[in-house]
Amino acid sequence: MRYLPLTDPDRSAMLQAVGVASIDDLFVDVPQAARGVKFDDLPRFASELSVERQLTHMANKNMRAGSSPFFIGAGAYWHHVPASVDHLIQRSEFLTSYTPYQPEISQGTLQVLFEFQTQVAMLTGMEVANASMYDGSTAAAEAVKMAMRITRRSRVVLSGSLHPHYRDTIVTNEAHTDSELELCPHDMRGSEDLCSMIDDKTAAIVVQTPSVFGGLIDLEKAARTAHEKGALLIVVVTEIVSLGAVRSPGEMGADIVVAEGQSLGNGLNFGGPYVGLFATRQKYVRQMPGRVCGETVDADGKRGYVLTLSTREQHIRREKATSNICTNSGLCALAFSIHLSLLGEKGLRKLAILNHQSAVKLANALCEIDQVELVTPNFFNEFTIALPKNAHRIANALADRDVLCGVRASRLFPECPGIGRYLIVAATEMNTDEDRDAFVRALKEVLR
Repeated sequence: MRYLPLTDPDRSAMLQAVGVASIDDLFVDVPQAARGVKFDDLPRFASELSVERQLTHMANKNMRAGSSPFFIGAGAYWHHVPASVDHLIQRSEFLTSYTPYQPEISQGTLQVLFEFQTQVAMLTGMEVANASMYDGSTAAAEAVKMAMRITRRSRVVLSGSLHPHYRDTIVTNEAHTDSELELCPHDMRGSEDLCSMIDDKTAAIVVQTPSVFGGLIDLEKAARTAHEKGALLIVVVTEIVSLGAVRSPGEMGADIVVAEGQSLGNGLNFGGPYVGLFATRQKYVRQMPGRVCGETVDADGKRGYVLTLSTREQHIRREKATSNICTNSGLCALAFSIHLSLLGEKGLRKLAILNHQSAVKLANALCEIDQVELVTPNFFNEFTIALPKNAHRIANALADRDVLCGVRASRLFPECPGIGRYLIVAATEMNTDEDRDAFVRALKEVLR
């Protein structure tokens, strides 16, 4: 017998119970532009072979990373992932595992998460870390909520260095709360006076380094000022490889560090799934969202691992919960941890140096072109250049020459006038001298 769980009278009764006239009324908070996506040009049904052919044809229109010189970053970065990473995460005990709530049969998964937390804490210079979050942007939104709980304040300053996708995630998350978000103008040249934005009502300031434009930011002064005012410093890192070369946020006085871990162990994957990193000070551990894995001993004195400080039930207490996130990016976190373990400290530092060298070589070569200006002189593996013509047209012209040259700033900040000439360029260990030469050659042709 077919299973048809709801009848029309059932639906009518439920709508009446919640006080709405139709199912559409349940979606009034979703912007109209995000609703009603139609696929009129697709057939209602087709064979599996036909669908596979059609999707392959559509996919072939894309220019994938590695098929041509590739310099796109702005929050997601093309790095080499060792084959051993993919091989190990395909093991069934990792690939199929989900919630380790029975520690007696989940010791392997719990140990992996424990080691992952240790790595994240060491990388960020913090004392404790959780067992991962969905991605960097949602981790940032959770950090804002955490800061407001700790300080019992509702004003949060979002720096102009922050990636607009992270900013928008925070804004969306706080849309129906009493929080007060101050959105600072974009800060392309690192001239933002963070200290002047902090007052006695500020819960936290959110700052990204390297910034969305690639510039490195010294946060020590901002941290001191925030702490003098009773506020917290939340630091965002979208390129985790940078922490192999620059001072950690913890060293600069951060109270909460959130990051995107995609660069280690995880491919670009068309935008996900990724892995959010979250670390903080020991004194704030009970306010930290997500899962925490701890090490203990069993009745026989043998080492064991458990979920600690919070349970799944705690996460579903709605407004009383620390967070409504009750899972993690376990498989992506495992890939991150395996890659970082293979690198080790020396390997990570070497990888970071290779990234910086690649970017410096490219920046120097591009700035030899007449009327091309480097906007962010202090950078890791990403920087912004000013072009003599519209960056959108130039990027399209370079794509026609099989060079993906970066992300135009106007795509990230469409509301900002005068930003049309700026291009955000990333270079990693994956880029060769031939790639850089192709970029420079193509740009010269377009600018003639």
